[in-house]
Parts: sequence; structure tokens; C-alpha cells
Amino acid sequence: MSNIASIRKEYLSASLSENEVDKNPFIQFDQWWQQAVDSKIDEVNAMTLSTVSTVGKPSARIVLLKGYDKNGFVFFTNYKSKKGIDIETNPNVSLIFFWKELERQVRIEGVAEKISANESDEYFNSRPISSRIGAWASPQSTKIDSREFLENNVVKVETQFAHNEIYRPAFWGGYIVKPSMIEFWQGRPSRLHDRISYNLVEGSEWELSRLAP
Repeated sequence: MSNIASIRKEYLSASLSENEVDKNPFIQFDQWWQQAVDSKIDEVNAMTLSTVSTVGKPSARIVLLKGYDKNGFVFFTNYKSKKGIDIETNPNVSLIFFWKELERQVRIEGVAEKISANESDEYFNSRPISSRIGAWASPQSTKIDSREFLENNVVKVETQFAHNEIYRPAFWGGYIVKPSMIEFWQGRPSRLHDRISYNLVEGSEWELSRLAP
């Protein structure tokens, strides 16, 4: 335990000022996103999605960002998965990006909503064939007896669609997280990190604040 407690890193690469950031958090995110992409960070679009069950139990997992704009942040999943069931009953979620190479973190809180069927179809049809088959073959988050169960399902799906286009299953599609809060965190020395928070007020205006680390 003492060895774990001694692990620490001093953050020295950059700073973040409320006088320098854009007044629009989506523009600020785009700037950081482009810098992260340019830095060749592995799986730069990986983000932690946290959901809450009907009994208030939180759950978190890594998902992949597949798009963003002024309306929010998009990811795709099985609607019958654990996260899908949580979102159906409680759409309040959070996202976290951690780009350790840049000593940066972005926290997002908001509401998840399904995107349109047409948008989900468009993305599904752009996926590799193996990924489309996998979406059909995996009853995500349910208990299964073995790996062989999945492999047998893949064979069944391949047979089913052997001579037909693999269309999107109704239980699979996209969500957009519409944020009410976006926080930008820049690591600084002595744990005195820079934290700039944008909070949505009156439904359309963003209020910018500096937070204590």
C-alpha cells in the first residue's frame, strides 16, 4: 500500500486561464480535441460514461465518442445493455475524457437521448462487416455460458445475412449526451490544477467559472 501511495506525477506542460478560453464550451472542446488528435494520442475518442440505475447505483465504463457538435456528444451501443437500461429510466449521465499525454481532463454532465433511426442507420452501415455481425451476435450485458455461445451466434448471423445486407438491429443505435456542464481540467504543479467550468443557465447561456482544484 505504501508503494501505491508514493506514486505521483508533477504536471508541468501547460496552464489554463478563464481569460484565455473561448466563451463557448463547444468551441473550447474543439480546440482541445484537435490538439489531442494532433498529439497522436492512442484511442483519443475513449471516454468514461457513467450512468445511474433505478435504485441510485452508479455504473461506469469506457465507450467511444463517434461525433460531436453544438448539440452534444454521440456514442453508440446496444439499447438493451446495462447502460441502455439505465439511460431509459434515468437519462442523467456523465462523460470523462482523460488525455494524460496532455495532462488534461474534460468532464461533462448532461442528459442522454437517442438519436434518430436514420442517423443510427448511417453510422451502422459505415461499420466493418465484422462489427455489424457482432452487434447482432452479442446480447450485451446478459449472462452467457461460454465464449462458444458468442462464436455460435456469429455463425448464425453470418448464415442469416449470407445473401442479404446486414441492416441495423432495432436494439442497437446511438445516443447524444446534451450537456448542462462542461469542465476543462489542466494539470498544474503541486496539485494546484486549473479548472474552468461552463454551466448552462436559463437553457441557452453558458456561465463560466474557475473552480478550486
